[in-house]
Amino acid sequence: MDDAQQRLETWRRALVDGGRRMPLFDPNDGGAAARLLILLETPGPGGAEERAVSCENPTGTARNLSRFLADAAIARGDTILWNTVPWIVHEPGARNRALRRGEIAEGLAALPGFLALLPRLRVVILSGRVAREAAPVVAAHCPGVPVLTMPHPSPTIVCTNPAIPEAIRATLARAATLLAAAGQ
Repeated sequence: MDDAQQRLETWRRALVDGGRRMPLFDPNDGGAAARLLILLETPGPGGAEERAVSCENPTGTARNLSRFLADAAIARGDTILWNTVPWIVHEPGARNRALRRGEIAEGLAALPGFLALLPRLRVVILSGRVAREAAPVVAAHCPGVPVLTMPHPSPTIVCTNPAIPEAIRATLARAATLLAAAGQ
């Protein structure tokens, strides 16, 4: 693990050591070298095992996002997936629930420390209603970095209207164009 990756893991570990259950960064994504951040909402309840925020998870959201990213020809090495509220808020074995205002505020307060660890960031996508609340934080801490929004790729959202997958595809196509224009 290089120094940049170690700083990212140290940041995550500090939140875990503060008593939070929190997924790992996907080692197959770009990590600290990522040029595209896709900020989702919060990790799903899942099991007790440690897992990563990843397109490889066995969930409908991960499958959808993986497919949409492939359609946009965005390389995994260019991406980092993370959550606005990055810790698992659900009790072990509980079902998914809506985030509370205080949890969202805490997640937004932690976001600047995370953004500071992504020096190559060129585009941010806020995915879903909760993630859209991060727009002012991202704008303040990543001036000049385009911030795009898209619907959340959860099957419960994607399947509600045929316009939703098209909006996700359009946003990711725009991100791919911006990445290409930014170069390496």
